[in-house]
Amino acid sequence: MTTAEPPAATAPTQPAQPAAPAADTGPRPRRRPATGTLVAAGWLTLLALTVLLLPLLLPGFDPLHGDFAHPSAPPAPGHWLGTDASGRDVLQRTVAGARASAAVAALTATVGLLGGGALGLAAGWFRGPVDRLIGFTTDVLMSVPSLVLVMIAVSLRGPSLPVIGVLIGLLTVPHFTRVVRAVVLSLNERGFVQAARMLGTAPARILRREILPHVAPAAVGFAFTATTVAIVAEGSLSFLGFGLRPPAPSWGGIIAEGRTNLGSAPWISLAPAAVLCLTVLAVNYLGEQLRSPAPKGAAR
Repeated sequence: MTTAEPPAATAPTQPAQPAAPAADTGPRPRRRPATGTLVAAGWLTLLALTVLLLPLLLPGFDPLHGDFAHPSAPPAPGHWLGTDASGRDVLQRTVAGARASAAVAALTATVGLLGGGALGLAAGWFRGPVDRLIGFTTDVLMSVPSLVLVMIAVSLRGPSLPVIGVLIGLLTVPHFTRVVRAVVLSLNERGFVQAARMLGTAPARILRREILPHVAPAAVGFAFTATTVAIVAEGSLSFLGFGLRPPAPSWGGIIAEGRTNLGSAPWISLAPAAVLCLTVLAVNYLGEQLRSPAPKGAAR
């Protein structure tokens, strides 16, 4: 009599493990800039190209020349933005005014970056009495009415682009100082700075290699704000009669010249005012994008 053999033992089945996703070794897609960033950069590029190329491409470019046969003429071929009460071409004067605003903005940003950056580094690095002294000085400067102080200084020194640009730049130094100081104070407690100090690295080398690369983005981002402040301040000074002496063109001066003809010839003031507003808006937007980067993985 044969006996049935017991069935062979089988190993318990293990649940199937999900396959690990393949490593993404391909290039990551680049983040696309936002539409607003492209528009702002495009406007500033167009303005820069117009300022640089229009005097070369337009024969007889002269923002001081008056066409006395066509005073206060509306926009038309030959005078695309019209003429002012003296027959001067508004387009040419607006382009020439952009040069004045750009020069003032460049001086302001340079003075603010150098002066405020140096004071902010000193206050954040040394702290203690140095920080308190610099903080008190910046508080005093920030309490002074900026525009009134510039008007008094211009009255004493005379209106010129270097004087206006340096004065506005000096008034932005306290703001740059606070921005840089805040960044340096936060970096002092970071591990890589503490490690460099423990290794006996020279302070100048730490500032150059560890601090400045992290301070620069914040300072440059704030420079955009200082640029818009300079453009608006220069326009305000010119509008009030403390800017460049007429007939030297500046955006504020052109707007002031056309305010008496707003009812009959509004294009005299509206054209430079629109360019000024769009420029300030574009610079502010780019500065905000630089200070507030998009979250990781978000398409811009």
